[in-house]
Amino acid sequence: MYEQYYGFVQPPFTLTPDPRFLYRSESHEEAITLLQQAIRRKEGFIILTGDIGTGKTTSCRALLEQLDSSVFTSLILNPFLSVEELLREVLLDFGVVSREGVRSGRIATASKHELISTLHEFLLSLMPIHGSAVLIIDEAQHLSTQVLEQIRIISNLETNESKLLQIVLVGQLNLLNVLAAAEMRQLDQRISIRATLKALNREEVEAYIAHRLWVARGSTAVTFEPRALDLVHAYTSGVPRIINLLCDRSLMQGAQMRVSRLTPAMIEEAAGSLGLRLPARGRPRRRAGDRARSRWRIASIAGGVLALLVMAALWFAPVDQLIDANMPSPPAPPAYQPHYPFGPKPIPRADLLLPPAPTPPPPAARIGVPANP
Repeated sequence: MYEQYYGFVQPPFTLTPDPRFLYRSESHEEAITLLQQAIRRKEGFIILTGDIGTGKTTSCRALLEQLDSSVFTSLILNPFLSVEELLREVLLDFGVVSREGVRSGRIATASKHELISTLHEFLLSLMPIHGSAVLIIDEAQHLSTQVLEQIRIISNLETNESKLLQIVLVGQLNLLNVLAAAEMRQLDQRISIRATLKALNREEVEAYIAHRLWVARGSTAVTFEPRALDLVHAYTSGVPRIINLLCDRSLMQGAQMRVSRLTPAMIEEAAGSLGLRLPARGRPRRRAGDRARSRWRIASIAGGVLALLVMAALWFAPVDQLIDANMPSPPAPPAYQPHYPFGPKPIPRADLLLPPAPTPPPPAARIGVPANP
């Protein structure tokens, strides 16, 4: 186990929602601050949403630890409860009833009206001691319509000055779509605070890993190369749960190789073993210094290759091919014309080359024909 090799007191990248390991990024800090203010002001309904694995449950547990002893809390982790089961669990968390009473006592067979009346009496008893009560329901996107409607009715337990019960609904991003439905309009209009957890950016990923390593208190310094951190952010898209999985597997490989500095190759191998793939946008962008050095290397290599090609062309090419043959063609020689002193010799006519035709005799010289008849 790598915890023993690196000397960790406890696993740094466990998936359990331990509030000590919560890294309060910008969005996490803002969300927890909003929840604290809403509880302090005794707001009725509060919504906390976030994508899968962004640390909603861990944030809720961290919030509960920061509330003082005058605040009674109930954290419901199972959303697949009936109305009666939900009310029993709330009364059990507030300390109104015991676990044995929920199993076999009068509470086990109490009606919904009796359970709500018991809850109302408990909430009124907190007023003289200036106490308050907070109900947090995790995975609230899975709550049925009937349970959500009953929760809205419970929120009506109030005085003329303030609400007796603050209700925090925690769920994935589609919880907003559930509450936006037409039949949930009355509940949606009662929501006063809406907070959202976001994924971590590149700088926050580095701080997140350093924070968890520090909390685990390893005796051997473990570091990640900057390029390895780039890959962690690229493979996980900044989701804390996936970061835990990838870093946990990378530390296993680092312990097997007896190294304390994790390289990009280890991140690649760990991501492959987990079935992680880079997003469509491709590899993570390098930092400005890395990009400048990369461009300088590429330019140097390209210059060297070009010089070698020029030298090879000069060495192997024939000399006549090195001369530019793209010269204008000389004009064609004129047709041969013989010179005559008095101009060009006339071309003889074909009829002058034949022998002259005989001249016919005069009529008087014809034989047998008198000249003067």
